[in-house]
Amino acid sequence: MPASYTYVITGKIYYDEIASRCPIEAKVTTQAARVREMFGSIAWRYDVANHLLSCGIDFYWRRRTAELVSEWRPHKIADLATGTGDLALALQKKLPQAEIAGVDFLPEMLELAQQKGVRQIVLADAMNLPFGDASFDCVTIAFGLRNLENWAAGLAEMSRVLKSNGHLLVLEFSLPTTPFLRAVYRFYLHRCVPLVGSLLTGKKNAYDYLGDSIEEFPSGSAMCRLMAENGFTGPTFEPLTGGIVTIYTATKQ
Repeated sequence: MPASYTYVITGKIYYDEIASRCPIEAKVTTQAARVREMFGSIAWRYDVANHLLSCGIDFYWRRRTAELVSEWRPHKIADLATGTGDLALALQKKLPQAEIAGVDFLPEMLELAQQKGVRQIVLADAMNLPFGDASFDCVTIAFGLRNLENWAAGLAEMSRVLKSNGHLLVLEFSLPTTPFLRAVYRFYLHRCVPLVGSLLTGKKNAYDYLGDSIEEFPSGSAMCRLMAENGFTGPTFEPLTGGIVTIYTATKQ
């Protein structure tokens, strides 16, 4: 087992030098169990599916994210819901001197992240992080916030582990605001994505869930209000690719 793992398994905590505080107990919620079952089972094809379904544009989204983070010059970064580590790797490339922890509650994903070169991986739930208060200069989460059981509580937990004036960046799917583009995208999202995703991974339900979760997730000003209500100041948002995804940034109060 890699030395820089933090293990959170069936309520017991196994931690290393990266974690200065342990949660009282790891909670497995219905939503967490659902996400774990869906995405753990497709980890081996996750990257291929992402790149094909986005037509490769996801590389640009992560590159833009890393550019924004680099402007803050953080020394310690937690990349939550890191998955197979694509954003953590983009951050490592842009900020080679920074200490970047890729955090996820799926060991199947973290094993792939480590194989791809993520230097520090932590097995933990973003809703109950095994870090002390004010541990990081920056927290990032890409395509993961909408999967949490409680978005507000997740943001509050991110605020807790951030230092004062630390930065949060959320990269998340959204819906285009232009009516025509929104209609086309919804057709692709609900008709094409589940079909292609099923062919690639054998798990249609994961891609049905993707479309439904995007529809339900707050975007734009609504997301900024949620951030402001849960420990952050100065929230801003930057739509990319016609609004298919949005980058949200904010500072800890």
